[in-house]
Amino acid sequence: MMALKDFKIRSQTIVSAIPTIWLTLFFMLPFLFVLKISLSEATLAQPPYLDLVRDVEDGLVTIKINFANYLLLLEDSLYFSALLGSLKVAFISTILCIFVGYPMAYAIATAPEKWRTPLLMLIILPFWTSFLIRVYAWIGILKSNGVINNFLMWLGVIDQPLEILHTPTAVYIGIVYSYLPFFILPLYATLVKLDGSLLEAAADLGAKPITQFFTITLPQSVSGILAGAMLVFIPVMGEFVIPDLLGGPDTLMLGKLMWIEFFNNKDWPVASALTTVLLIVLIIPFIYMQNYERKVVDDI
Repeated sequence: MMALKDFKIRSQTIVSAIPTIWLTLFFMLPFLFVLKISLSEATLAQPPYLDLVRDVEDGLVTIKINFANYLLLLEDSLYFSALLGSLKVAFISTILCIFVGYPMAYAIATAPEKWRTPLLMLIILPFWTSFLIRVYAWIGILKSNGVINNFLMWLGVIDQPLEILHTPTAVYIGIVYSYLPFFILPLYATLVKLDGSLLEAAADLGAKPITQFFTITLPQSVSGILAGAMLVFIPVMGEFVIPDLLGGPDTLMLGKLMWIEFFNNKDWPVASALTTVLLIVLIIPFIYMQNYERKVVDDI
């Protein structure tokens, strides 16, 4: 009996150690490396930053930490504007994904079982094509002589092409299209597990379908909504490709700014400081939403 108990304890320890080791190797160590660069100084060399450990003499180690990169982020309004722009785009895109994705996930979850797999395949199918190619395709769809404008002019709805490409509207369209599956899939996994007997009981008690949805289905799907929202909000905050290809000069986001600092300005310390700030900004709402989700689930 004791041997079986010891085996279970060891098994649980090994299982819990695997994600810890994974996160340490592929998250914590890279983050510490980025944090180290953010505290260094830029230089014209390869790599383009100075090491924190400068001098080692008589057993004494001199470590020079530079906080000027973070002070620059506070002093220059460009970086704050990019942060606000990223928050705005990520928030609006997440809201759009909720309004567009919830009906789709609900329709798939309530469809006959034989149709669920084909419908899910239609959601996953775009992932079989390169992300960059899919974003490039929207250029041909949204440009002045693209599919949308030609179709609307053929119908006689408009007399001249609409300016969609290189506008915030094009960015939202590209982001919602690209990240919608990340919202639908976890929400579908939650909706498909809901107990149908609760809806039957509510119907027997005289509750209308709209009442059933707001009192039973929606509250029980909060965990799926939050999981999908985080899977959209977090990567959109650092998105670079979509704003660069579909957005205009007014579309300023942290991902694009980090690209400029890394590859155009060769200022790795400032880019690393931006990365660190972005991570801190994302951790705060993530922890809050986790606590909120746990509280909602407990209440249910």
